[in-house]
Amino acid sequence: IAQTGTTLPAGGMVFTADEYSNSLSRIDLSSGDVTTVPATIVPHNVQISPDGSLLLAVGNAASNDEGQGEEQSHGAMAGMEGGGELVLFDPKDLAAGPMARIPVGMHPAHVITDIDGKRAFVTNAADDTLSVIDLASREVIASVATGDYPHGQRTSPDGRVIWVANLNSGNVSVIDTGTLKEVARIDVGATPVQVGFLPDGSRAYVSLRDENSVAVVDTNAQKVIATVKVGRGPIQLYATPDGRFVYVANQGTEANPDDTVSVIDVATNSVTATIRTGSGAHGVTVSSDGKNAFVTNMFDGTVSVIDVASQTVLANIPVGEGASGITFRP
Repeated sequence: IAQTGTTLPAGGMVFTADEYSNSLSRIDLSSGDVTTVPATIVPHNVQISPDGSLLLAVGNAASNDEGQGEEQSHGAMAGMEGGGELVLFDPKDLAAGPMARIPVGMHPAHVITDIDGKRAFVTNAADDTLSVIDLASREVIASVATGDYPHGQRTSPDGRVIWVANLNSGNVSVIDTGTLKEVARIDVGATPVQVGFLPDGSRAYVSLRDENSVAVVDTNAQKVIATVKVGRGPIQLYATPDGRFVYVANQGTEANPDDTVSVIDVATNSVTATIRTGSGAHGVTVSSDGKNAFVTNMFDGTVSVIDVASQTVLANIPVGEGASGITFRP
């Protein structure tokens, strides 16, 4: 499916995982054109490789009765009966279908790569493990134990560790990317969903869904130094490249959605702006130049394009249903 939209003052492409429609979408920001294709899985998260040559998506194998809501997918996640897969696509040619389908653990939630793009890492929420995939051989080469119900994850800016948010155990697993071992576990608060680092790696921010807050963690001391109240049910979060702001998507619940993004000022650890997006704000990423933030609205099936300078929404672009994960390619 392709549709033509409004030209936006931004370059590059945004990709989304459309969980309710078992699809992936690509927004061409220079033209506003949107392409949506079948994903072969119930995709919860997507990630572009560092060189832009691969689009990675994770989820359970799709069947006719899957694609349930985010209420299920952050508790007993969608499609538990299907096997977990990492699926690789050519981001320039999504319509060609998967380049590879790699079995991983049970109920994969998020995928990232290391900083040189040689390995992928997939959190398996139902297995309490992190699968490590060699992207050249397209095989799982290791499985790392985590806390209870690992969900969101990010690589530190220096590439030395991965921080994994363990939703049910209220902590973050710190995984050494060299040894592929858990080297620390940091208590952060109730239901941590995702992690975001400042560009200099000095702090990490962890969304605490059921506390309606974000934990600020000193990465050297490995302890929480502040907690910032945000909107209801915060999910993903992402720092701007200049390290001044952290954008937090507040999803709420399916029965009582939130539709806001909280903007945390890093200097003061306080919310300095609240931006209204669409229903069920979920995924967040920021353009490489720091001019725009992009937010998936899960219950609207849209992506909000935010102008960072003015803290306003420039457009809400329709994608597939249940837009959750999001990634940006310059």
